[in-house]
Amino acid sequence: MHRRLSDFFVYTMSINRPYALLSVGELLADFISHHVSRDLLDAPDFRRYQGGSPANMAANMARLGNRTALVACVGNDNLGRYLTREVAEAGVDTQYTSVDPNHPTSIVIVSRTAGTPDFIAYRTADCQIKAEQLPESLLAQAHIFHTTCFALSRQPAQKAIVEAAHRARRLSCQVSIDANYAPSIWPDRDEAWRILADYCSAGALVKLSEDDTKRLYGHPQPIEQVLNDFHRMGAQQICLTLGAEGSLVSYEGGTRQVRIPGRKIDVVDVTGAGDAYWAGYLTAFLDDKTPEECAHAGAAMAKMKLMRQGPLPSVIDRHEIYA
Repeated sequence: MHRRLSDFFVYTMSINRPYALLSVGELLADFISHHVSRDLLDAPDFRRYQGGSPANMAANMARLGNRTALVACVGNDNLGRYLTREVAEAGVDTQYTSVDPNHPTSIVIVSRTAGTPDFIAYRTADCQIKAEQLPESLLAQAHIFHTTCFALSRQPAQKAIVEAAHRARRLSCQVSIDANYAPSIWPDRDEAWRILADYCSAGALVKLSEDDTKRLYGHPQPIEQVLNDFHRMGAQQICLTLGAEGSLVSYEGGTRQVRIPGRKIDVVDVTGAGDAYWAGYLTAFLDDKTPEECAHAGAAMAKMKLMRQGPLPSVIDRHEIYA
C-alpha cells in the first residue's frame, strides 16, 4: 500500500511539474575545428554543431529520460531554424524558444584541443531573452531552473533571468547555474560577481571548473576560499570539477565535503564535457541521490562525452550513470 501511495505521489508531482529542467540561455552554433590544434591560430577547418550550454544541458538531460524545456532566442534565419530543429530532435520542448527579427543567430568559433578550448563568440540574438518568456505559469512547471554565466553576461537576458530565478525559488523550483565565467564574454568582473551573488542567493546548485575559478578571481585561488565565497553568497551545493583530478562537492554550508577521484581515459573531445557532467549530476539530484552519488553520475556522463566526438547518444539508460 505504501509503495502505491508513493508511486501516486511521484505521478502527481510529474503532472504538476512536468519539466525536470527548464534551461534558460544561449542556443547558438558552434563551429568547432575538425582537426586537433593548439588554438584557433592553427585551426584550418571547422564543422558546424548545435551549441550553447543551456541547450546542451536540456538535450543531455532529455537523453537521460528527463522531460526538459529550453527558453532561448535565435535569429530569423536558417541557422536559427537548424538549431531549433536539432534541439527538438534531441527531445527538448522548444516552444519557449523565440525568434528575434532584428538580430541574427549567435555563433561561437572553437578550437578542438585536449585542454580548455580557445574560442571566439559572436553575440547577437542569444542575449535577447525577455521577461515575458519566463512567466510564473512556466516556472511553476519545472523542478530545476538552470542557466549559465554566458547567459547572464548581457542585457536584457541578464535582468530577465535573475528575476526569474528568484520567482522560481518562491515557487519551490530549485535554481542551478554553471558558473562558466570567461572575461572575453563578460569583461566587467565586478559586475559578474554581483550578479552571481544575486543569483546564488536563491539557494543555487553551482557547478564550476578550476579554470572558471581562475578566470573569476583573475588568478589561482585556494579551493577552500572559493567554496566559502560561494556558500556565503547562498549556494546550496557547489561542485568544483578538477579535470583529470576528479571533482569536489561541498554542501550543508560547507560543513560537509566529498572528493571524487578522476580516472585515466583516452580523451577524444573535451567540448561539452562540463554540460554532460552537470546533466548527470542534476539527474541524480532529481532522483534523490546523495551529493557523492550525484558527482559519480556526473563523472560517468562526462566520461561518455570525453571519449566521443560530437553529441552523446540519443538515448542513455540513466541506470548506466549509477553503475
